[in-house]
Amino acid sequence: MNKGFSHCLQIFPTSNFEKTSEFYERIGFRAVNYFEAAEPHVCLYKDSIEIVLTKTEIEVVPNRIRYGYGYDAYFITYGQREIQHALMDLDVKIVRALSTTDYNNHEFVFEDVDGRWIAVGNKL
Repeated sequence: MNKGFSHCLQIFPTSNFEKTSEFYERIGFRAVNYFEAAEPHVCLYKDSIEIVLTKTEIEVVPNRIRYGYGYDAYFITYGQREIQHALMDLDVKIVRALSTTDYNNHEFVFEDVDGRWIAVGNKL
């Protein structure tokens, strides 16, 4: 029996379920709404990525602004180039083009509708 970790999901607070969900659906995620739950939320699924949107009444402040640096999520893949081109075709803002970082990852970064920076990459 494997007792190690197997997956991770990202939780994104949002003040507007519809706006944030529509953005992720536009880039290929499938949304499942749980508005009638005790804690209303939306689950977004694509491949092995899961994002849970939770409701907030306060402004969403991306990590790079709140803490001075940092991404809000990191999606691991070996298809960085193809995914970057697909997002560009959908007019998603690419804030850092595909490159090799000083920590030896091959990655690019896009911005979501709430200003979050999402890195997409993997170790070389």
